[in-house]
Amino acid sequence: MNGLYALKPWYADRLSGVRGALARREVSPDTLTAAGVLCAAGAAAALAWLPTPIAALPVAVLLAARLAFANLDGALARDTGRTTRRGALLNELGDRAADLVMLAGFLALTPLWLVATAGLAATLPSWVSLAGAAAGAPRLNGGPVGKTERCALVVLAAASGWVVPVLAVIAAGSALTAGLRCARLWRQLGTSAPAAGGVR
Repeated sequence: MNGLYALKPWYADRLSGVRGALARREVSPDTLTAAGVLCAAGAAAALAWLPTPIAALPVAVLLAARLAFANLDGALARDTGRTTRRGALLNELGDRAADLVMLAGFLALTPLWLVATAGLAATLPSWVSLAGAAAGAPRLNGGPVGKTERCALVVLAAASGWVVPVLAVIAAGSALTAGLRCARLWRQLGTSAPAAGGVR
């Protein structure tokens, strides 16, 4: 079920030198969160304004940077002892904003209802995971269509022009991912004591 998320430890290891340099320069993790959103916005602009397949390279580079920043912000906070509840909130909001901003690039290419459907579906896996974490379960991540897969699908759309099929896969795959996470959490929490405020 983890999909491309299974590569995260390998990817984090590749970024360890960058993390060290950022720590030495006392870069704020919140700055990296904001940079990830800006990279997603740049990818959206390239997708909207550049023709296929010319858009593929800048979209791929900017979304790779978006994923790198998403990996680096939390890791840098942990490495430097700067983890805070506000930082955790900003990290979650930044991830959701980056996803939605990225998909907004399709507004120039296809009807609003399709982009809105894909955008809504793309947020569902994270909301399910956050609800599970609030109930005391481990945070679930990964695919089959998680954050990394959505970025890869957007690059595919930029390279091929298959806008409608890609958005349909993002919508259906994200909904499936949310459903699978929900089922897994339901099993995990079935015999657990209820969290405060979650009485049934």
